[in-house]
Amino acid sequence: METLEAHRLVIDIPGRGAGRPLDLAVAPGERWGVLGPNGVGKTTLMHTLAGLRAPRRGEVRLGGVRLSRLKRRALARRLGIVFQSQHDDFPATVRETALIGRHPFIAPWQQEGPEDIARAEAALERLDLSHLAERELATLSGGERQRVSLATLLTQSPRLWLADEPTNHLDLHHQVAVMELLTEQAQRGCGVMMCLHDLNLAARWCSHLLLLYPDGEACWGAADTMLVPEALERLYGQALTTAMVDGAPVFVPRR
Repeated sequence: METLEAHRLVIDIPGRGAGRPLDLAVAPGERWGVLGPNGVGKTTLMHTLAGLRAPRRGEVRLGGVRLSRLKRRALARRLGIVFQSQHDDFPATVRETALIGRHPFIAPWQQEGPEDIARAEAALERLDLSHLAERELATLSGGERQRVSLATLLTQSPRLWLADEPTNHLDLHHQVAVMELLTEQAQRGCGVMMCLHDLNLAARWCSHLLLLYPDGEACWGAADTMLVPEALERLYGQALTTAMVDGAPVFVPRR
């Protein structure tokens, strides 16, 4: 089992003060949602937790080991990330892209084996993409491309999932399907952390929340302790009305 830990972590955002250091752990089975307005540093945090960007201060550990001490290939076998924006620099089909998730597990210049291909095919089916397997990425819609990214991560099968706006570009049906997928991964013992803009998705699907405020302040904990209207109204600068639907709170902006 893998736990991702932030120790006195200060993310590096140019031109901004340090803010409150983060001391938190994403444990197996937990689903963390990161909430905050645009420009608050959610994407920078995800890149820092993935080891793609150095922190201003503090450190990130995976399984008790500092991320900076892990080789990239070894790290990719344990931790995966879905980016908010996709950049397709090379022409590839949907199936070929999903198979990239197996690259950390095969030797350089080695071809994917039957098990790798089976994992990719299962991931495409899980994300409702099997019928697009031979399509070029450049021909896909934004939502289809986002699901390909998630299928690639599912093919990779890491123990820690970092997802920056995983429901970006998705219609309602596929938003729910993706949140169910992330929940399934947590139930299988993975740790999951995701940045979300939809407060109601976070309220319904996340076990823990991290709130990032524009002034650099932050608070985190179990979701039921974080879903306080006063804290959320200050977070977004927006008055909210709260109701309960199917046992979960729903937040609606007030005029």
